[in-house]
Amino acid sequence: MSQLRATKPGLLVCTAVCVCVFLYLRDPPPEEPEESTSPAAVECGFYPDELCSALFEGKEAAPQIATFCKNPHGSQVLAHLRPPGNCSRISQEVHLITRPLSAEEGNFSLAYIVTTHKDLAMFVQLLRSIYVPQNLYCIHVDKKAPKKYKSAVQTLVNCFENIFISSKRGRVAHTGFTRLQADLTCMRDLVRSKFQWNYVLNLCGHDFPIKTNKEIIRYIRSKWTDKNITPGVIQPPHVASETSGSRLEFTPEASIYGSPNRRFKDEPPHNLTIYFGSAYYVLTRKFVEFVLTDIRAKDLLQWSRDVQSPEQHYWVTLNRLQDAPGATPDAGWEGDIRAIKWRNEEGSVHDGCKGRYVHESCVYGPGDLPWIIRSPSLFASKVDSTDPLVVTCLERRHRLQALRQAEVPAEPHWRFQQESHFNTTRSRAGHL
Repeated sequence: MSQLRATKPGLLVCTAVCVCVFLYLRDPPPEEPEESTSPAAVECGFYPDELCSALFEGKEAAPQIATFCKNPHGSQVLAHLRPPGNCSRISQEVHLITRPLSAEEGNFSLAYIVTTHKDLAMFVQLLRSIYVPQNLYCIHVDKKAPKKYKSAVQTLVNCFENIFISSKRGRVAHTGFTRLQADLTCMRDLVRSKFQWNYVLNLCGHDFPIKTNKEIIRYIRSKWTDKNITPGVIQPPHVASETSGSRLEFTPEASIYGSPNRRFKDEPPHNLTIYFGSAYYVLTRKFVEFVLTDIRAKDLLQWSRDVQSPEQHYWVTLNRLQDAPGATPDAGWEGDIRAIKWRNEEGSVHDGCKGRYVHESCVYGPGDLPWIIRSPSLFASKVDSTDPLVVTCLERRHRLQALRQAEVPAEPHWRFQQESHFNTTRSRAGHL
């Protein structure tokens, strides 16, 4: 007992010291502010408009200045999605457009399939750029997404009847049969929905719109009325090897590769001619219903289970059938759906990637913005959180374009902050 009394004061002192250390580490004293090496590093986080203007105009120094701007306005969206969510507050603080911007748009509804699993701020920026209340949105949240991410998306979705989570949640690779399954699951959900829609488009988290909702509708109506857009051609010889042998899929986090099996793949069912094309599409509702019910589509789906990148074959092959609703049997690579810089097209189609190449396609950097906004495509791919200024500039330009085309008065919360200078200077770029 005496020994315990002797050690007790020591224990109290030790405890007190530990508490002090803990408090110090948790709330360290303020450090002396360092002298900024670049004033732009401070300004551009709060006032991106001037820098975006310079980037869109292709001013030489702008990409170098942009390297200091890694935390622009978009990151602020995260704070609004903590459950339980106040839907009125979420709608306003996330800056969603809450009324059709024109009668033309109100009478022509699009459906979107969006596959996502990370970069919540970018997902919200993508969603609010394509969101209008007359459209319908099926969100496939990958099973591998963190719990907090799923919760935040659910908080947002719960506020809107026209946004819902896919009925089946699984792991989805960047390419492969699981991606095909995710799209088909959402298509079933969309067809069952009480909301009517005219066309469905699919997006991933690394896509971003270049055209407004009105411009997308007018593009579809310009030459694709009641037709599907599935760019592609008869499978070239170097791609045929990918479907002639079986492929076994595995999904380590963010990549998928085909593993050839020694046995040969069976001939396609119903003597179908296999086409090769884009995994992205714009499809009529009648064609979606056809895909979900036609025996050829079902058998082709089963045949595609062990084919590498079946999403690059499935849609375009079915859309070349003469009797498929909205079919374009004689189409080739027509259809400006995605603006993509492929490495092997550098010097001919584009001037090189100003960001970095990943899997032979460009993840855009700020220096790519002039090329992106000159593209006739509907969407740009790929963008990611390593250069958030790319998305911030595209988003602000997109919103201003949409509001300029609007035939209804703009609500205050539809506008982003600090737009006044952007409005006056963007006219010099010729694209707003």
